[in-house]
Amino acid sequence: MSLPSPLAVVAALAGLIVLLPLAGVLLAALGTDSADIAGRDIARYALTSAWLALLVGVFIAVSGTVAAWLVAMHRFPGRGVFAWALALPLAVPAFALAYSYADLFDVAGPLRMGLRLYLGFDLPFSMRSTGGAVFILSAAFYPYVYLAMRAAFLNQSVNVLEAAAMLGCNGRQALWRVALPMARPALAAGVALGMMEVLADYGAVQFLSVQTLTTGIVRAWSVYGSTASAARFALPLLAAAALLLWLERSGRKGRTHETGRGRWRQFEPQPMSKLGGWLASAYCLVLLTAGLLLPVGWLIWNLGASAPDWGRLAGAMQNSLGLALAGAVLTVLLATMLALGTRRLPLAGRIASLGYATPGAVMAIGLLAPAGVIWSLNPGSGAAIAIVLLLLAYAARLMAAALEPIDAGLARVTPSMIHAARTMGRTESSAALAVDLPVARGAMLTAGLIVFVDILKELPATLILRPFNFDTLAVIANNYAIDERLNQAGPPSLLILVLSLPTVIWLTHRIALARPGS
Repeated sequence: MSLPSPLAVVAALAGLIVLLPLAGVLLAALGTDSADIAGRDIARYALTSAWLALLVGVFIAVSGTVAAWLVAMHRFPGRGVFAWALALPLAVPAFALAYSYADLFDVAGPLRMGLRLYLGFDLPFSMRSTGGAVFILSAAFYPYVYLAMRAAFLNQSVNVLEAAAMLGCNGRQALWRVALPMARPALAAGVALGMMEVLADYGAVQFLSVQTLTTGIVRAWSVYGSTASAARFALPLLAAAALLLWLERSGRKGRTHETGRGRWRQFEPQPMSKLGGWLASAYCLVLLTAGLLLPVGWLIWNLGASAPDWGRLAGAMQNSLGLALAGAVLTVLLATMLALGTRRLPLAGRIASLGYATPGAVMAIGLLAPAGVIWSLNPGSGAAIAIVLLLLAYAARLMAAALEPIDAGLARVTPSMIHAARTMGRTESSAALAVDLPVARGAMLTAGLIVFVDILKELPATLILRPFNFDTLAVIANNYAIDERLNQAGPPSLLILVLSLPTVIWLTHRIALARPGS
């Protein structure tokens, strides 16, 4: 009997990193305690989560697709700027948008007080509601659909669109009858990713008083101390994660089928009428304003309202950067091991993909049981163990996000390159080190930057697993917001944006170039 491949062994170990917290959730859900709150609340929380995810999914599908179609297929004023700027809301944490909009549209805020005083009417809505959460999360997550659909439209050959025009289709008919059906896999993938982020969100929905399964998890653990209840809240999220992952994978299977046949020619953007061009510019500007300019502008406007604690912010920024860098290195290392080994062990890749669809709060709850065992054996190293477990939670949550670009990078390694290395006497492992890793080096950097940005914005897992008196920028912003000190929640939120923005701009540029003919 031959020994297993070393690459298959390391892939299995990487897959176990994801499987460990998921198994911990299932085991914890079987436990009992006296503070079980899941039984009476889980159905209500699950319904709210499903309704919120569905509504946001519809809004981001429409808004992201229209923006992508305009930018990819038409010329209008500001198109070159909007092409990359529309992705920038990915650098802004959703909870920062919630703080800004709740403060700006608060009943006692200057805007609504001015409307009542000078115009005699008030706005008929409240941001601290399910409707407000739908608006804010849609503004935060539409770039997932925009980027996916823009890439899909750019990957479509002009041949099919020319054929549609010859058959009498105008621009709108070409969108509905030709371009959109061919881009449907990308649409499904982008919407699924956005809905995953909605289900995983904690900071925004908690601040807006919307009770979802993720807020139920954190509340059950932090308020009632009930790990079993937190795990039971997590079970519907695991089921939803599996469903969304299946939808995303199903969409990805056919993403390039229309470009793989025939000769590809890039589509030249068509000029719009003067009125149509300005309407397109206005539409893109509204999206960018809702997701970036207005909320960030309001946070900057309020910076002088209170003196920030710069010493505390500096310490939190150091902690955030340390966790983000260490988490990115660990996640990319594990994802690379997984990518190299999934040729021999594809099941490990599917397990890792489930982690990305699973909220960070679920991963954190799943690691509490092994954490308790380790702490009981070595109680003096609690802080170090908490940091290690936090990094493992990040890796388990984000390994699939890193795996996608690394897999794409390794796809450039041809069998003949591996065969040449093997004929020169290299083993399978040494051939991977000498051939695969140098080719995928750029993809590994891209994967690390994606994980880096996600960890900077991550909140629920950090709240649950962090050591005592260990604050990150996201934790500080959340603590200030809970105390309704929104002026002080602004600086840490803006620092996250400052740290994330250059990376998002660079990644957007890379995505724009990732098309045939580039």
